[in-house]
Amino acid sequence: MVPMRPSLFTFRRPLVLTISFAAVIACAPGLCAQNSNTGQSPASQQPSDQAGPEAGGPTGDTGVIAVPKKSKPAEAPPPPAPAEPKVVNPPGLSNYSLHVDVPEVTVDVGVLLEKTGQFIPGLKPTNFRVYENGVQQQVIGFKRVEAPITALMLVEFAATNYWFVYDMQNAAWAFAQSLRPQDYVALMTFDLRPKVVTDFTQDKRQIFNAINSLIIPGFDERNLFDALAEAEDRLSRIDGHKYIVLIASGRDTFSRITLDQILQKVKNTPDITIFTISTGGAIRAMTEGGPGFRQELRDLDYLQADNQMRTFAKMTGGMWFEPRFIGELPDDFTAINQAIRSKYELVYRPTDAKQDGTYRKIHVELVDDEGHPLRMQDEKHKPLKYEIIARDGYRARQEVE
Repeated sequence: MVPMRPSLFTFRRPLVLTISFAAVIACAPGLCAQNSNTGQSPASQQPSDQAGPEAGGPTGDTGVIAVPKKSKPAEAPPPPAPAEPKVVNPPGLSNYSLHVDVPEVTVDVGVLLEKTGQFIPGLKPTNFRVYENGVQQQVIGFKRVEAPITALMLVEFAATNYWFVYDMQNAAWAFAQSLRPQDYVALMTFDLRPKVVTDFTQDKRQIFNAINSLIIPGFDERNLFDALAEAEDRLSRIDGHKYIVLIASGRDTFSRITLDQILQKVKNTPDITIFTISTGGAIRAMTEGGPGFRQELRDLDYLQADNQMRTFAKMTGGMWFEPRFIGELPDDFTAINQAIRSKYELVYRPTDAKQDGTYRKIHVELVDDEGHPLRMQDEKHKPLKYEIIARDGYRARQEVE
């Protein structure tokens, strides 16, 4: 069977019929009238029972055009928060604020071996017990402090005896040699009145030159109490903890203030620790117990002077030394450096929080883990005696009405 060859006729006949049918429909009177009245194409007419497509495009290739949906109206903003109520004080009553001041007390504690003056490290907070007026306090802060120092050398430079001036210069020189580059130190002398020789400096050469300039004193009076009071007044203007290295015989001739007044001032001045070195030990050792009533009075005067120097140091947490030979000075100032640079800092909130300006006594003890007094031994299991260096007390703040 011969396959049918495509013929041109087979394609033209259906085309003619289709064109003729389209022409008949276009000439229908009803449709033509409708199109002339509305002015729209037939494709734009949509039956009423036919649902339109969803927004986004037509449903098919020959469907109607989709109309995008209208966006939802924005939600109304939330109502504003109600205004805070205003409190109106009664007539005659002004505003006030409540302020609670919880005081804290800082105690610097040094623990040294009595024999060598060496600082004892490695202690824990539980090894310390602090008492204020006999009541145990809870330690809330503890750390070991080793920092540069700010010290004032207050030396007696009076025309009394060559040996006292000689001892003073040796002691001042030994202390200056123990200074570190970060330390600040000043030099102040006194006889009839105090005098600032060198202000605070970190230059050790300046301190050495100032000490070497103390050759010929002018007066033989020794107004120790007045000089110490002025030194404390000057140091009180400086922030932080300060030290006074008092190198003197301890005797006072005719200061304007009394011993009770200077003790009260030393007790009430915070953040100042006094270390005292008594001079004239060699000459006193050669003359003590000599014959004559005047010698007995002199011995009593120096005993009283030693007691005063010891009291100044003890009340402020310092140390007192009475060297009789120059060879003792390096060990003495090594102990002073150990006490100043290596110490424990304890902080507590007193149980008596009243700000009444009263003086509170402080006592520090060392205990072991079981609460018994702490005992120390050397490598041969021999007991070691130690010394606790702390301030005798402090004065509470006075509440201001």
